[in-house]
Amino acid sequence: MKKLLLGLVTAVMITACAPHTAGVMAGSNGEVRVDNNSFGKEVQVSNIMARPEGGFLRGTGTIASQVSTDLRLQYKFTWFDLNGMTIDDEGVSWKSIKLHGKQQMQVSAVAPNATATRFELYVRKAFSN
Repeated sequence: MKKLLLGLVTAVMITACAPHTAGVMAGSNGEVRVDNNSFGKEVQVSNIMARPEGGFLRGTGTIASQVSTDLRLQYKFTWFDLNGMTIDDEGVSWKSIKLHGKQQMQVSAVAPNATATRFELYVRKAFSN
């Protein structure tokens, strides 16, 4: 009985978390990935640029609403070094924004250290629990 209950709890936890991370990713190397097609029709990520600033890399991108209703979103920058390893990914949290219908917003962040050579900008729908 305990194994059955533990299995059910584990299954619920896994399925409850899955849809909250699917979204859109755009990288400074030109890569774009859409993990959720319906969300990909609502939001566009563009104008991805990386530029040096005071010895660090600054990344910028534009998040644009493609729908006429308000969207509550979260975004996050993930930084990579020359070898493709993530830099301080655990210390970076998701940031919340609200876009009104057809609004666009430029977001930016500075790399946590000088070894960053590229970044990826992730955008997902925000869910309130």
